[in-house]
Amino acid sequence: MSLEDLRSAIDAVDDRILDLLRERADLVHEVGRLKGKTGESYYAPEREEAMLRRLSAANNSRLPESSLRAIYREILSGMRALEQAITVAYLGPPATFSHQAVMRHFGRAVLPVPEKTIGNVFDAVERGCAHYGVVPVENSREGAISATLDRLAETDVCICAEIFLPVDLNLLGRGSLRDVRRIYSHPQPFGQARRWLSEHLPLAECVEVASTARAAEMAAKEEGAAAIAGGMASEEFGLPILAASIQDSSTNVTRFFVVGKKPARPSGRDKTSVMFAVRDQPGALVLALEPFRSAGISLTRIESRPSKRRPWEYHFFADFAGHVDDAVVAGALSGLAEVCSSTRVLGSYPEAGGV
Repeated sequence: MSLEDLRSAIDAVDDRILDLLRERADLVHEVGRLKGKTGESYYAPEREEAMLRRLSAANNSRLPESSLRAIYREILSGMRALEQAITVAYLGPPATFSHQAVMRHFGRAVLPVPEKTIGNVFDAVERGCAHYGVVPVENSREGAISATLDRLAETDVCICAEIFLPVDLNLLGRGSLRDVRRIYSHPQPFGQARRWLSEHLPLAECVEVASTARAAEMAAKEEGAAAIAGGMASEEFGLPILAASIQDSSTNVTRFFVVGKKPARPSGRDKTSVMFAVRDQPGALVLALEPFRSAGISLTRIESRPSKRRPWEYHFFADFAGHVDDAVVAGALSGLAEVCSSTRVLGSYPEAGGV
């Protein structure tokens, strides 16, 4: 076939895709109409993740899973917007990694609302100013985000999804590397690119600011300045990438939670997050973990934070496989409650795929 023949064939395929998208949009419109009558949530993370898993398993094309998920994420985003305009609060300003996490999970047909602090993100969801919030909870190199854990201990909103965002750090600026005398960034990216900076820009002054987006904004206005930030900041502030992927670890990932007012239903492969406080007695933590061991439930994370009620009292945060609607999980949680001074389920949600 000639190039023109191939292009004509592609045009014909695109026409069929458009027809199918039109048919899908009509069906989604009917779904939205029914949800409006029943009061069901327009965003169903368990349904969306189960769909993406099914399509990935059935995929026998040349498209890798990551590309397939990216395409369908935008299709889902556009279709969801036909049902309701979804507002999502996140730690701003625009072009931060939190903003990137919003786009990665919800797609571009969403209304992102930047907030000044993680606490403000929770507040926006609690007050109904945003349907959902996206907050960072841990980084694979730097550990837990204390501000998020502290608010999870206080809030009535629940975790309804998780997002894993690979941290791809870039040095943004004008001119060339040899022109860089000052570098702006958030403290975490400085820690995550320490080795690269010492090797390539050992004499540059490193200035910590509130966010990577703020760093890019400042670097854009100052001669001889650069910023460590993500690719979205490069687009937002018109700063070229002087050096790409400067993070010291290729496996640097930040995990985010999507928080909202309605819990997610089982998706078939879920996680549950729980907070508990142990009694003041020998072996208290061992007793708290025993119900999970007995039930054969795998804990994927455990963290401790001061309770802020009494000195040396701690809350423990744990993630484990399963959903609260599972009988085995319900039994383990019942056993946990018997040996702890307090317990609270923070949410059950689909295990993120395509990381």
